[in-house]
Amino acid sequence: MGAWILAGVTFREAARKKLLWMALLAGLAFLALFGTGLHYHMKDFTARSVLIRRQVLNAMLMMGFYAVDLLTVTMTVLTSVDTLSGEISSGTIHAVATKPISRWQVLVGKWLGFVGMLTAYIILMVGGTAAVTYVLTGYTARHLVRGMSLILLESLLLLTVTFLFGTTFSTLTNGVLALGLHGLAFMGGWIEQVGAELHSPRAVTVGVVASIIMPSESLWRRAAYEMQSPLVGALGISPFSNASTPSLAMVGYAAVYVAMALALAIRRFGRRDL
Repeated sequence: MGAWILAGVTFREAARKKLLWMALLAGLAFLALFGTGLHYHMKDFTARSVLIRRQVLNAMLMMGFYAVDLLTVTMTVLTSVDTLSGEISSGTIHAVATKPISRWQVLVGKWLGFVGMLTAYIILMVGGTAAVTYVLTGYTARHLVRGMSLILLESLLLLTVTFLFGTTFSTLTNGVLALGLHGLAFMGGWIEQVGAELHSPRAVTVGVVASIIMPSESLWRRAAYEMQSPLVGALGISPFSNASTPSLAMVGYAAVYVAMALALAIRRFGRRDL
């Protein structure tokens, strides 16, 4: 019960953050820009083949989803980075981390509050991008809900890692570590794709190892695989290429990663001297 109460409080606190509203404004600006660009592209697009038109639309929609994924990753880390570390360093955590509410309820409640906020943001951005495309062109991505769920899992992964680091490190260190790990995953994903295209097993192995250390980028690449057309994915190296597609086993690993990181965060927060 205490965790759900704190989840609601955290959700309302997050809604009052200027950073969140700036992220929402940036998201709306992106949807407006994406819609305008898509309108003029389609107005001047003269391909007669229905197949070519569908592939072009799918490629443009995937570019939109890729931008949404980057926005979501950035917002996830920046809005949650000081939730624990900032409150611990300032001493405000004492206002809530008192009996009868246990510490695990405090952490889980805050985590659930951000889960709700991120879920709403992802539905707005991914759904908005898909809706704009459908209204202007009549085209929609395949397996949209599945892809959206994978983007949400990527966001929850970064959120949980940020919470874990927040139980030990300062706000600045926490942000650097979380974004640094995602940068490692991002670079590993590209190394894996290039290695697959060049038939270099060692390069692919390096990318897989990076994904094991931090599987966030693998979730995006799986989401892209689910939502794009096979032809677009086969065109070559890109942020949504099928050169080396993460398996469902990697998705399961990422889910276990989230659960383990949350469990470690709860354990660390419960033992920390506040």
